[in-house]
Amino acid sequence: MSQFPTFRLIATLMTSASILMTSCSNSPEDSPTAQDILGNPNYQAISYGGYRTTSRDTVPSVDQIKDDMRILSAMDVKILRTYNTELAELPNLLQAITELKQEDSSFEMYLMVGAWINCKDAFTDNPDHTQEDEAYNESEVQRAVQYAQQYPEIIKIIAVGNEAMVHWASSYFVPPSVILKWVIYLQDLKTKGDLPSDLWITSSDDFASWGGASNNYHTEDLNRLIGAVDFISMHTYAFHNSHYNPDYWYNRDPSLSEIEQIDAAMQRAGEFAAGQYNDVKQYMLSLGIDKPIHIGETGWATVSNGYYGAEGSQAADEYKQAIYYNLMRQWTSQNNISCFFFEAFDEIWKDATNSQGSENHFGLFTVDGKAKYALWNSVDKGIFSGLTRNGNTITKTFNGSKENLLAFVLPPVTRKTDINK
Repeated sequence: MSQFPTFRLIATLMTSASILMTSCSNSPEDSPTAQDILGNPNYQAISYGGYRTTSRDTVPSVDQIKDDMRILSAMDVKILRTYNTELAELPNLLQAITELKQEDSSFEMYLMVGAWINCKDAFTDNPDHTQEDEAYNESEVQRAVQYAQQYPEIIKIIAVGNEAMVHWASSYFVPPSVILKWVIYLQDLKTKGDLPSDLWITSSDDFASWGGASNNYHTEDLNRLIGAVDFISMHTYAFHNSHYNPDYWYNRDPSLSEIEQIDAAMQRAGEFAAGQYNDVKQYMLSLGIDKPIHIGETGWATVSNGYYGAEGSQAADEYKQAIYYNLMRQWTSQNNISCFFFEAFDEIWKDATNSQGSENHFGLFTVDGKAKYALWNSVDKGIFSGLTRNGNTITKTFNGSKENLLAFVLPPVTRKTDINK
């Protein structure tokens, strides 16, 4: 069982590419494999979307993505997670990485490419969770295959579905049998030599979907899926559970100072995440299976006018995000776990009608390139010198004033019932 480190609060925390169909049995000889990079602390991971506006109709250009890649590379991030193959951002991302590698042979950036999976009539008033949208899902998977064939030096992992099996994804979830079908399909392509044999296949889903919660998820199809993937990519969100499952969150000792309350709550948040990881591991081992488990998503939003703001759990702010980010990086690196922190940059399309909605504010950077508190030390060290986003140099949020930042920081609620006020 992985041990979570004790945390001590420290004040100084801180072009669409043509698709080529080729047969390939392995990645290029000079290119590391998924097995080489996952769980390797020298290859930090993050979730990436480069959209800058309230609609994904405006696709980030190759040059804009190259700016983002330079910023992330400066942070020693070398693995990105994407979510679908349908939109034009992915080919632009692949072109941007290719051009950066051509400009600098030492540049490294690898992808876990997601193929989005939907049930029949997903995102309608009557989704049918007993069936998949086979035509849509096949197109997503086939594009992932084609990109992996064309870019074996970049694409190291394909993830079938994003939170596609968890029941609270009520607009689109499918049973594990659907994910299993496509995982087996991809594994068969590897066996035939139509995909690199060292390409890893997974699904990226909530810890509950991997058997870490109730018995409702413990099905034979899930067990077969755990046996079929090359590793488990699980999600854990202490942030959301500060509202939905708040026992860990609310303040146990009102006599503590506000900073001490935050310190203790964030320590519990980290332990909450580690506990969900260990729950998945325990279930996997109970099946007689032992394979890597990595964190496909975890993160902490910095703004909320809903469940996580001043009228809710009071979890959302940059100070707490910084603590959580550092805790998770420390714990996962010490335990050789890859952690795709969610996410690199704020994406304001996610809650386009509510600018203060928490989904818009999970980034470590704002849309205009300001580094949030988790990265202030990196700004001070000059690692972003000469880099820009949207033409802006990388500066600190709150003009670098910790006093101004702390004015927006609230301690965890004192009573559990306060979260539902």
